Amino acid sequence: MKPILLTSATASLFLLSGCLAGPRLQRPAMNVPASFATAPSLPQPAASMPEQTWWKNFNDAELNTLVDRAVAANLDLKQADARVRQARATAGVAFAPLLPQSSLTTSANRDRSRFFTGVDATGSPVLRPVNYNDFKFEFDASWEIDLWGRVRNGYHASLEDLAAQEQDRRDVLVSLLAEIARNYTELRGTQLRLQIAKKDQADEQDIVHLTEVLAKAGLSTERDVAQAKAALDALDASMPALEASAEVSVHRLSVLTGQPPDTLRAELTPAAPLPEASQSITTGLPSQLLERRPDIRRAEAQVRAADLRIGVAKADYFPRLTLIASGGRDGQQLHDLAFGSTNIFGVGPSVSLPLFNAGSVRSNVELQRGKAAEAESHYRGLVLNALQETEDALSRLARERERLSQLESEADQQSTALHLSQVQYKAGLADFTTVLTSERDLHAVEDEKAQSRVNVTTDMIALYKALGGGWEIAPAAPSRKQ
Repeated sequence: MKPILLTSATASLFLLSGCLAGPRLQRPAMNVPASFATAPSLPQPAASMPEQTWWKNFNDAELNTLVDRAVAANLDLKQADARVRQARATAGVAFAPLLPQSSLTTSANRDRSRFFTGVDATGSPVLRPVNYNDFKFEFDASWEIDLWGRVRNGYHASLEDLAAQEQDRRDVLVSLLAEIARNYTELRGTQLRLQIAKKDQADEQDIVHLTEVLAKAGLSTERDVAQAKAALDALDASMPALEASAEVSVHRLSVLTGQPPDTLRAELTPAAPLPEASQSITTGLPSQLLERRPDIRRAEAQVRAADLRIGVAKADYFPRLTLIASGGRDGQQLHDLAFGSTNIFGVGPSVSLPLFNAGSVRSNVELQRGKAAEAESHYRGLVLNALQETEDALSRLARERERLSQLESEADQQSTALHLSQVQYKAGLADFTTVLTSERDLHAVEDEKAQSRVNVTTDMIALYKALGGGWEIAPAAPSRKQ
């Protein structure tokens, strides 16, 4: 009857251990809308998922090269790689207790002891020193029987930590791609504005010369000359700020590619066209953000890790059963270790039962539950922020495209107005103030149109980032133990 009872008890323990292995791991439920509010107003291609290598849509070879360099050498990305390696090593440490642990200890000592051999003539004790050797080697092994899932849950929690770090690396990559594209776009946009300013500068110089000629002929006034020169000076004053902005963009791009700030000056200083993507962009569904966005996937892994650590904390309520075995030899001569009879051995279970801990186990369980609640709230907040970022990017892109269209129409009208005012001024039918006003209005709208084109591109980059585009180009994560 006893073997039957023992078998039943053992089976009950393993069944209970399965029940106590930890909470069920499920993605927190979220109320996600069925579609984006602004997406229908944008052209949508046939593809259902956003383009991962989205920067190639700009058809800019220099941008593609910068992306490749950054992925290979960016220091933030290298730090993220190092954190992944650390998390993988931590998972290896957590896996080790699932298997038996063993050690081998050897020692060799020369000892001296004093033994009582009697008393001398004065009645004092006589102690005789004796020297002897003590050679020993011993093998120890132990294995914790993980009845309650403490070790197993800890290991799986470390795997979730590893998954979170892998997603963090991908999140760093997504941000890096967007920052490279944004800074490159701002550089080309600033160069475009400088080109416009230089063209306007040449026009203003022609106006100044014409005004001076007309003033000498008595067809204009010194006031007109002064106004023309003031307009030229104002235009000249705006150029240093644009040049500084271009230099800052070059510095940032150099650092993002893992190089000193001035490295790319010669390469990027020559002006090039502003990168502009196609009008259509695939947004996918809001629910797909949960799979595409690395920051959301990282938070989901953190929720699972926190849930598993509740199971680790709960296991401390129950006894720990460890199987222990040891063996070896002990002798005063080296040959005794091989042929002597002084064997040392021991085998048996060790049970550690918590009796009184002043509520520390209960407090730790509550601590882990609090961390799990925090992780879940963080996950929910990230999902809402991702939805907001995407909706914001969609709205800004759609509205900026409308604004650019209006600015293009306004620029056409201002160009016509300037041409007519110049014709009337040369014919003596309008004063010079009219020409200056038309000139300044056209300069302002051309500059504003250039800024709007930059905004359209940067808004599209922000949208690609909000959609989680680009993380799939990350190097494949090394395999981990299952």
